[in-house]
Amino acid sequence: MMRRRTTLLASCTALALALGATACGGGPAAAGGGGNSLSGQTITVAGVWSGSEQKNFQKVLDAFTAKTGAKTQFVSTGDNVSTVVGSKIEGGNAPDVVMVPQVGVLQQFAKEGWLKPLSKTTEQSVDTNYASVWKKYGSVGDTLYGLYFKAAHKSTVWYSPDALAQAGVKPPTTYDAMLKAGHTVSDSGLAAFSVAGQDGWTLTDWFENIYLSQAGPEKYDALAAHQLKWTDPTVVEALTTLGKLFKDKQLMAGGQKGALNTDFPGSVEKVFGPKPEAGMVYEGDFVAGVAKDQFGKKIGQDANFFPFPAVDGGKAPVVSGGDAAVVLKDGKNQKAAMTFLEYLATPEAAAVWAGAGGFLSPNKKLDLASYSDDIARETAKSLVAAGDSVRFDMSDQAPAAFGGTKGAGEWKILQDFLRDPSDPKATAAELEKAAAKAYQG
Repeated sequence: MMRRRTTLLASCTALALALGATACGGGPAAAGGGGNSLSGQTITVAGVWSGSEQKNFQKVLDAFTAKTGAKTQFVSTGDNVSTVVGSKIEGGNAPDVVMVPQVGVLQQFAKEGWLKPLSKTTEQSVDTNYASVWKKYGSVGDTLYGLYFKAAHKSTVWYSPDALAQAGVKPPTTYDAMLKAGHTVSDSGLAAFSVAGQDGWTLTDWFENIYLSQAGPEKYDALAAHQLKWTDPTVVEALTTLGKLFKDKQLMAGGQKGALNTDFPGSVEKVFGPKPEAGMVYEGDFVAGVAKDQFGKKIGQDANFFPFPAVDGGKAPVVSGGDAAVVLKDGKNQKAAMTFLEYLATPEAAAVWAGAGGFLSPNKKLDLASYSDDIARETAKSLVAAGDSVRFDMSDQAPAAFGGTKGAGEWKILQDFLRDPSDPKATAAELEKAAAKAYQG
């Protein structure tokens, strides 16, 4: 199973940790009761993170060690979380905690009987500190198994302030106004959008934002659960809306062919690299990490974002992704693992990574001052303010065969649609065929 890591590239240099500033006065933050209550114990935590993300998560692990005396060990699984964890369980070598990057995988783990329900203390923190939608995405039936520690905000359109200023364009608030602004940008000599069509997951994100705004959250939930067929008129309508962008040579850098040959990092480079080819790139808040770390852009100055605009009078969408911490039944150190999750549910733990950068927390008790820059503060504020209207990335909720496999399912069908957007109805029928097969599996 090839699975994208949408936040792989999100990274920032480590800044002073905002730890002490947001300690959470007594409540469940006193995970493990402070002191060295767990000294002599070691917990193993597995997750997809590598590079700067792994380095920054290590700071959270170190803060937990300082608080409780428990030692920690991080194991990077790469993209293939479920396969790696499955083989570790079979080999009698299960990690204690796994950071799971998709709702679909969390549900799969629960159905396999691999997970322990989270403690009452953690559940209390989630009830108090999170919008209830995060509890829903972390639960199977009425049982809470997953704590969303890190989130992505996938309704952000990133732009070069220079390019928009030169074209005399202000950030738009509707989809049609965005395409119109795009034409003004392309009249001034740059393509409007850089689209990463080589990575099918970016195209699913375009579709999801349009669909959530145009069709509304109830339909979005029904389509995500495959209770609504992909041949539904709302799907055809969303594809038609997306097709307006895909078939317009003026709007996409390099046209359809150029987009199909551009991967995600390449799409950021086309806007923020040394030879800009486009004024805007749509993707999640993690675009900032690439613009900053790879191209030296000052976020808020040389690179900025506007919220993904509302479509056809709907509400502006907030689509999210995230990593949920779960405790495995076969782990050797369950008591320490439970205490670790109680810690992760606190603003104190979130503040450690927020200060290091490349991180958003859905925890509404986290002081926004903990974030290392204004743009991270703004995206975090938008994510928390969206409350229960946040919707989890739809392809991440689907079986991997449909929503998460390179060269197959939704990724491939949307790439074919980018190549030829002339028949949204036929594309919807292809999507339904692939979904029906995967959801039965």
